[in-house]
Amino acid sequence: MTELDAVLLARIQFAFTVSFHIVFPAFTIGLAAFIATLEILWLRTGGEHFARLARFWTKIFAVAFAMGVVSGIMMSYQFGTNWSRFSEAIGNVVSPLIGYEVLTAFFLEATFLGILLFGWHRVPRWLHVSAALLVAAGTSLSAFWILAANSWMHTPAGHVVRDGIAYPVDWIAIIFNPSFPYRFLHMLTACYLTTSLVVLAVGARYLLAGRFAEEARTMVRMGLGMVVLLAPLQLVIGDFHGLNTAKHQPAKVAAMEGHWDGAKPAPLLLFAWPDEANERNDAEVGIPNLASLIITHRVDGLFPGLKDFPRDERPPVAPVFFSFRLMVGLGMAMIALGIAGAWLWRRGRVFDTRWYLQLAGHSWWMGFVAILAGWMVTEIGRQPWIAWGILRTRDAASPVAAEAVALSLALIVATYTVVFSIGIWYIRKLMQKGPVPALLEPPAGVANRPLSAARRAASEAPGATP
Repeated sequence: MTELDAVLLARIQFAFTVSFHIVFPAFTIGLAAFIATLEILWLRTGGEHFARLARFWTKIFAVAFAMGVVSGIMMSYQFGTNWSRFSEAIGNVVSPLIGYEVLTAFFLEATFLGILLFGWHRVPRWLHVSAALLVAAGTSLSAFWILAANSWMHTPAGHVVRDGIAYPVDWIAIIFNPSFPYRFLHMLTACYLTTSLVVLAVGARYLLAGRFAEEARTMVRMGLGMVVLLAPLQLVIGDFHGLNTAKHQPAKVAAMEGHWDGAKPAPLLLFAWPDEANERNDAEVGIPNLASLIITHRVDGLFPGLKDFPRDERPPVAPVFFSFRLMVGLGMAMIALGIAGAWLWRRGRVFDTRWYLQLAGHSWWMGFVAILAGWMVTEIGRQPWIAWGILRTRDAASPVAAEAVALSLALIVATYTVVFSIGIWYIRKLMQKGPVPALLEPPAGVANRPLSAARRAASEAPGATP
């Protein structure tokens, strides 16, 4: 049994925090783009159902955005408390990238979110649409900087190491490191796909319930259209990303494929039970040579197996192996969902086929789980390195007692459970309420400016002096 020392507890703590965090930015990145699209359609067509949908989803965006901010703050503290050596060794490179994310993306999102939330018919329509576009741009820019920092930790470039500390020498090479383009496109597509599934599911449930017919049809059309487009595209991007990983992190790919002997072509394992102690797989079910074909583009192609790496340079095989299959399996399910929906759409039956609407209505979770599984593959597969070839994970931890880390972990779990349960409950309540018609114009007698309202109230008070 693995001993729960301070390093492992710190890893569990960070994994728990980042897992909670990632689901909210992943949702808001795609949701911001969806809201911006609705606002553009509202501006061009004047359709009030687009405005109702934009207001409805903006409320949900605001809650998810707030939870993403709260959960992200905790990770910054952990860099200093649990991972001080990490901050010392590679902070010169990673810290500026995270700082750029705050100074550019976060401030952009936070500033224009106020206009998006409270500016309905208080600012010109073009300004409100522009605010939606800038919020969407801010969310994508945030993903850009965070993925640049994280990708550099996987494929470092543009730096020199002196006395165990990385110093930047070429910021272009640092930002656009070898894995960044693939990982950025892969993550951004995953975010849009995740949101599309949620939108499709909500629209399908409204149709089944006979509520908000016009808005529900719009959500099903837009959500399904994006799933049909993005799910196969994600498969292609993922293939290129895998080839890049095989080039720069071959041990990770070997763990993903459960491939032990690099002297033999690798089968595509549909199922197996990795036995790390004996360096083999039990209960293998696979397609001969197909993994070699995918990775090397040759049926008899060879790529390194786990035995080609020292034991202390191999990632934990089982979690990487199973997480990868969960991610790919969900991706194939999304493609199947899109194909079935496109077939019904072409025949004009997608809005009244109950079995499909029920299936779509229960598909909202697939994107979130696929993203979590993908990040498990990425981060666990990077072990034993926290910055590939520069700093090992065990050398990055702070000299903190295991008891202290365990206590902080327990407090974080308890706090997150309470806070985020409330947040998710509120989002669910908003979805149950739906895109109800709202007053787009301020009610008569209600001033847009708080000070003028206060002056009016004071002048109308009994005994007031004119």
